[in-house]
Amino acid sequence: MAERRWRVRLGAAAEVDFANILKWTIENFGARQSRVYRDTLVQAIGELADGPDVVGSRARDEIMAGRRTLHVARRGRRGNYFLMYRTAPNSTIEIVRILHDRMDLQRHVPSASDKSIE
Repeated sequence: MAERRWRVRLGAAAEVDFANILKWTIENFGARQSRVYRDTLVQAIGELADGPDVVGSRARDEIMAGRRTLHVARRGRRGNYFLMYRTAPNSTIEIVRILHDRMDLQRHVPSASDKSIE
């Protein structure tokens, strides 16, 4: 039987986060490091196609019911960011934010009324 694959998409806030991470990294560490971060983020995002419970992910119901996080620093990769995501209809995973380790995750999570995918 074929393995179930999930569709992964970035929500509007996560798209802005992604662009801002790359812009800030270019300005502070150069284009080469920005490409490294881009590749690290893309690889972590790609892993979510295996499903919301991918190894290394963590339920974050204390922040909001149904939220999970996945740290990008895995499988020998380095990085200081978390993907925060939720499941949506039709085997879709929506990444709602991409946040730095030092950020207060609860403060930066979209509100419960955010229904951008449903």
